[in-house]
Amino acid sequence: MSAVVFDVQSLLVGKVYTSRSRKISGIIQDAEKRDGVWYENADAYVVRVRPTYQGNGIFQDDFYATVAVKVGE
Repeated sequence: MSAVVFDVQSLLVGKVYTSRSRKISGIIQDAEKRDGVWYENADAYVVRVRPTYQGNGIFQDDFYATVAVKVGE
């Protein structure tokens, strides 16, 4: 029996992202590992987020954010 192996990028795409500072949320469209950004026991990824349409006639452009993904204890 073999295991199905996923990469972090494919697991992030399609997930909901909520920015507390921008007060906006949306669905992650792309994810790419970022080098040179350090979080303790985590890897950094830059994600492109498509904002959730609020039904008020105003569409917002995609935005980018950095997320940390824990890789160890």
